[in-house]
Amino acid sequence: MAEVPSTFTLELGQPAPQFNLPDGNGNQYGLNEIKGPKGTFVAFVCNHCPFVVHLAKQLADVANEYKELGINTVAISSNDVANYPQDSPEKMLEFAAEYGWDFPYLYDETQLVAHAYSAACTPDFFLFDADGNLYYAGQFDDSRPNNNKEINGEDLTNAMKNLIAGRSPESNFKPATGCNIKWKAGNEPNYFA
Repeated sequence: MAEVPSTFTLELGQPAPQFNLPDGNGNQYGLNEIKGPKGTFVAFVCNHCPFVVHLAKQLADVANEYKELGINTVAISSNDVANYPQDSPEKMLEFAAEYGWDFPYLYDETQLVAHAYSAACTPDFFLFDADGNLYYAGQFDDSRPNNNKEINGEDLTNAMKNLIAGRSPESNFKPATGCNIKWKAGNEPNYFA
C-alpha cells in the first residue's frame, strides 16, 4: 500500500470546480444543489483503499454533525473501475450503506472532476466556504492505518469550526495521504510532474 500525498494544486480562495455526476443508482447531482448554506465538504474516496476504510465511519459522523451546522458533504470516486471493479457504482452503494454515509457518493467515470480538483489520493479533502471558494485542503487528522493514532477528524473539524465562525482560512495544512487515484491508461494528470 503506497502512500501518496495530496497536491495542493487548487489554491485557497479558488472557486470549487463545478460537476454533475451520478450516484450508484444513476441519480445526478450537481455541486450547486449539494452545497450547504455555510460551506461544502468534497471528499475524493473509493471503496477498497485502506486509508478510506480506516476513517469511513468517522467521516460519516463528521458529515452528520456538520450538516446540522450548515456544511454539506459529498464524496466522489474517480477510480478506474475496469481495473478496480470493487470500486464500481454498485459497490459504492454497499459501501455507503455499510458505513452510514447519508450524503451523496458520486461516480466520476471520466475522471475529469478529479483532474479539475487536482485530486491525487484517496482520501483527498476539500472544504469550500458559502461562496464556493476553497477554505481548506488537507488531512482528516494524523491517524493512518497501523499508526495507532486516534481517528478524531481534528484537522478537518477545526477548519469547519473556523469556517462557521467566520475566521480567515489558515494556510499551513498537512496534506491528506492515501492510495493514489487509479487513473485510466493515458489519463494520468500532469500535476505530478
